Amino acid sequence: MKPLPHLLLSLALAWSFSVAKAAPEKSAPTKIDLFVAGDNGYRLYHIPGIVVTAKGTVLAWCEARKNGSDWDDIDILLRRSTDDGRTWSDPKKIVEVEGPKEKNPFSLELSHTDPNTVTYNNPVLIADRDGTVHMLFCLEYMRCFYQRSDDDGLTWSKPVEITSAFEPFRKDYDWKVLATGPNHSIQLENGRLLVPVWLSTGTGGNAHRPSVTATIYSDDGGATWEAGEIAVPCTEEWINPNETVAAQLADGSVMLNVRSESKAHRRLVVTSPDGATEWSEPRFQEELLEPICMGGLVRYEHDGKSLLLFSNPDNLEGGRGGEPAPGKSRARKNVTVHLSRDEGKTWPLKRSIEPGWSAYSDIAVTRDGTILCFYGRGEKASFSGDRLTVARFGLEWLLAEDQRP
Repeated sequence: MKPLPHLLLSLALAWSFSVAKAAPEKSAPTKIDLFVAGDNGYRLYHIPGIVVTAKGTVLAWCEARKNGSDWDDIDILLRRSTDDGRTWSDPKKIVEVEGPKEKNPFSLELSHTDPNTVTYNNPVLIADRDGTVHMLFCLEYMRCFYQRSDDDGLTWSKPVEITSAFEPFRKDYDWKVLATGPNHSIQLENGRLLVPVWLSTGTGGNAHRPSVTATIYSDDGGATWEAGEIAVPCTEEWINPNETVAAQLADGSVMLNVRSESKAHRRLVVTSPDGATEWSEPRFQEELLEPICMGGLVRYEHDGKSLLLFSNPDNLEGGRGGEPAPGKSRARKNVTVHLSRDEGKTWPLKRSIEPGWSAYSDIAVTRDGTILCFYGRGEKASFSGDRLTVARFGLEWLLAEDQRP
């Protein structure tokens, strides 16, 4: 028989373990740095994306930049987790296009562009219900490619160019620069694969402006891709719509949540019955601030709840002289997760996961309902942060300050 003190200690440890196991979601987020600036010879990691496959594997990816700019020498790296984001594989480069590569001519007009670099950009992954992982990415913001994985991201097919899918947009918008997503994208209930895209004439800031937002889609499992209609044009009210995330709503329609440089400093939202055509008039989502930064969007479907979650820097402070000019962002900090119970009509609940300097984000939900937010953060102000971090938490933590049923 154990001495009483040892027995009490054992009972206490068993109790604490059972409590932690029963309700880990009530704890504050745990954070794991997946990519840290300077590691593996890359000066900067940016553009985080995360998705959970049909088999439950978590895939987290990013742009690994040798020096830092959008037109830099950039690789696409991926890490995998088979235990809901607790532990991760080593980073692996997953994109390589064979043959000669030409720099986008519009990038060469920028003083900081090295013509000898190769820019892979804007990776997007989609977790198919049949277990396939589809991936789109761009080369030099000028060409788009498709590849797929049938083993949860361990290996990938040879990239196939699908740039021709963008040609129909030219009748409405004579683009010279293209980009997919970024972040993860979605498969609709009818099987359609849907990817938001943005297009630019390349004549404005960083050769990325002015811009419009649209979608491309595949109805045959990624074999062929087609262009939808322009979802958000560039106007005096809707200034430079670009990086965009998507969600299918309960009625089957598709909602896009769009970054822009509009003076309202709110996220733009549009809907379509099929994710490609008949887009509604864009509207500003009052509760979702827009510091001109990418955000994440995902559906939470567990324990009888059907919610939408959105993440971005919830901040409008830090601009110079009051309202920033178009193209000038507010300080990127305070990455926050927002919750909607009514299919994105309102977003009454939010909770910060990173009050300090923080930037781009994507968000996913594991099969047991754990929420994963993958985002950039840093010790000082920057457009990207100095590391990409996964925060793990449960819905109960998000709801802790809101006790409504």
